[in-house]
Amino acid sequence: MLPRHAADYKTLLWVFVFAPAVLAIQYARPDLIKYLWWVSCYIAIATGTIAHNHNHSPTFANKRVNSLFGNYISLIYGFPTFAWIPTHNLNHHKYVNTEGDATITWRFTNKHNVFVAATYFFISSYYQQFPTKAFIQKAREKNPAFYKRILGQYAFWAGGYVALLVLAVRIHGWQLGFFVFTTTVAVPAIVSLWTIMLFNYEQHVHTDPWSKHDHSRNFVSPVLNFLLFNNGYHAAHHEQPGLHWSKLREAHEKIAGEINPVLNQQSVWWYWFKQYALTPLFPSLGTAQLGPGPENPPNGARIQGIKSADVELGEAGTNAQRVHVG
Repeated sequence: MLPRHAADYKTLLWVFVFAPAVLAIQYARPDLIKYLWWVSCYIAIATGTIAHNHNHSPTFANKRVNSLFGNYISLIYGFPTFAWIPTHNLNHHKYVNTEGDATITWRFTNKHNVFVAATYFFISSYYQQFPTKAFIQKAREKNPAFYKRILGQYAFWAGGYVALLVLAVRIHGWQLGFFVFTTTVAVPAIVSLWTIMLFNYEQHVHTDPWSKHDHSRNFVSPVLNFLLFNNGYHAAHHEQPGLHWSKLREAHEKIAGEINPVLNQQSVWWYWFKQYALTPLFPSLGTAQLGPGPENPPNGARIQGIKSADVELGEAGTNAQRVHVG
């Protein structure tokens, strides 16, 4: 089955060639793990962006193939990919860091420091469980077929990890086998989930959700966007959520001149170093809240972007509106 967009041959190369090859090398040669574990972490993070892209713009035309693809990449990314629908597509894209967004950056404080950034994963994960549970319950009541696919993805994800652990133990014994599984599968998955949420935090903290274009921070490095499938062009993505990832650079360039320059960052590494290493010493280097702030909507303000239920969503190519009703 061919992908809908030619650019997704890159996607298939990453998840069907690079990911299993790097894993197989480390399973066969544990002595190489110390050199390759970081590659596994990168591939897991990249697959997180692939999962995100797949849920906005399904990779294949066939719904069943999309569903199977979503199951497969959940093993690399670290979590069942359907969860992007209730927490991201239907929630974050609707509320965009304002009240109601399960992933808001300012839940307990609007300060931007290393402690808030580092702990954002835990707070955001806790609050994302509520739209996820509601979504699953709604699917169970309104769309049994989709509910079965959700359960199937959980089973594939958990069963796949068990199978990979058993394989490592059968090859190397309990002690070394557990080490191989942990360092090549479990740790990259955890790093992926933490990093994907950190990116979301950085792309919205101290931005102006009420602005036409200043609702998101962009990281425009060509290297970063090559490695992470254009995930840095976040403003364009929010304004056209269904746009295929390969077209985001062009979409960003059309609006770049209208975005506050402080929100178009070249290097994420320099941004992090300046914000978390230099700002404690030189506060003026840190970010500052743009606009009235997410908790203080101006009179007559409306949430930017389109209502997420209007976007074709889901790893199965399913329009989530069919599930998310009532």
